[in-house]
Amino acid sequence: MNKYLVVNKPENWNIPLENVEIVSAREYLTDPRFSKIKNARIFNLCKDYSYQSKGYYVSLLAEARGHMAIPTVKNLVDLREPKLVKIVSDEFDDLIQKSLKSIKSSEFTLSIYFGQNVAQKYKELSAMFHRHFQIPFLRVKFQFTNKWNIRSIKALSEAEIPQEHKEFMQSSAVQYFAKKRYDTPKSENYEYDLAILVQPNDPAPPSNAKALRKFSDIAEKLGFYVEFVSPNDLSRLSAFDALLIRQSTEVNNDAYAFARKAQQEDIAIVDYPDAILKCCNKVFMAEALENAGIPTPKTMIVHKDNRNNVIEKTGLPLVLKSPDSTFSFGVKKAKTEEEYEELVSAMLKKSELVIAQEYTPSDYDWRIGILDEKPLYACRYYMAKGHWQIYNWNAKKKDDQDGNADSMAIEDVPKKILEVALKSAKLMGKGLYGIDVKEVNGKPLVIEINDNPNIDHGVEDEFYGDRIYTEILMALKNRLEKK
Repeated sequence: MNKYLVVNKPENWNIPLENVEIVSAREYLTDPRFSKIKNARIFNLCKDYSYQSKGYYVSLLAEARGHMAIPTVKNLVDLREPKLVKIVSDEFDDLIQKSLKSIKSSEFTLSIYFGQNVAQKYKELSAMFHRHFQIPFLRVKFQFTNKWNIRSIKALSEAEIPQEHKEFMQSSAVQYFAKKRYDTPKSENYEYDLAILVQPNDPAPPSNAKALRKFSDIAEKLGFYVEFVSPNDLSRLSAFDALLIRQSTEVNNDAYAFARKAQQEDIAIVDYPDAILKCCNKVFMAEALENAGIPTPKTMIVHKDNRNNVIEKTGLPLVLKSPDSTFSFGVKKAKTEEEYEELVSAMLKKSELVIAQEYTPSDYDWRIGILDEKPLYACRYYMAKGHWQIYNWNAKKKDDQDGNADSMAIEDVPKKILEVALKSAKLMGKGLYGIDVKEVNGKPLVIEINDNPNIDHGVEDEFYGDRIYTEILMALKNRLEKK
């Protein structure tokens, strides 16, 4: 397998590594040759892993290209999520207390380089943090009150490593890159306990109140005890057997933390954390769809170096999308070169990469709901009144904020629409997805893959009724019964 070490400044890396090519983050993100390479392992040592930074996108695009990324995007997000860090602290409390019991001060800092610390006595503790987070350079700060607690966990850049640790770090790197493998109570009257996550005052909830009642009523008939939980209930999640997320999902909100903890606790889910990470970023989606040969509108991943070449490919008008845009938030249309320059400049200040796409007008978008790689429902979403999108959040009247919709039998969906939707969902694996497809001049074009798609009473269930809710809940039950 080809090994690539991706860093901000390759000239700063003089470590003698065999069979490892050192490349810059900019090169990996923008050079087309990397999207064509197969069987690659990407070691991401960028100085910044923050959301939408170069380091973040190196891991994200590595996964989109089918490369094996260390760390993964999931690792990067886990590191920033205080609730998940608290779970680690609780889970490994015995090891933390045993490893630090001889320290006399009230504070201690553990620096971890490729899973190792300069002091041999912290070998087990360092290895545990590395296995859990997979971050090459990690700094963990502990504080003692009545016992040792984790105060913070932070990824380090190469520049932050003390000079006296540099030699040890380099020897650890040589060992590391020479490796061939890298680690990565029930209610009495019910069979299982189900948590349904909802967020009060969610601006665009994926299920309306009637749909939530449907989920609850049908779940109880299937043997689930049902409780609606809020983002404040993460600490209680371990008491449930299954989780259904019915709040908006984004990388930086509570839904991801719930999905990730459910996965760690072996709680049944249909909304996988990997799906949230991938579907919520249009950059990943653009790269993954292109690599799979799935037809889309003409699309470019825009960065500072190629921003002047975009209109030549997409034409005008064109659509610009923030990487994490949802429900038409963060999606803009540029009609002129001036509008494009203004919009793209503003977007690139917030993110290293954005998406530009050919404008493909249509009266409606197909939405094909897919559950565990099988079609679940089919809808047509019509554009909002007098608008080019399904949602128009600037509409003066609430009724004009979204367009009408109709539902139909899956058998009545054109074969080419259904086929491209199923092929798209397979990129994400098992789970619940909504695939948006436009039909332009007789050709299906995939617009996006949505995790946690809308299931609203009177819309997605209009044709199949209760069957929609039953199949989703049975998917959760089947996961439980297979364990």
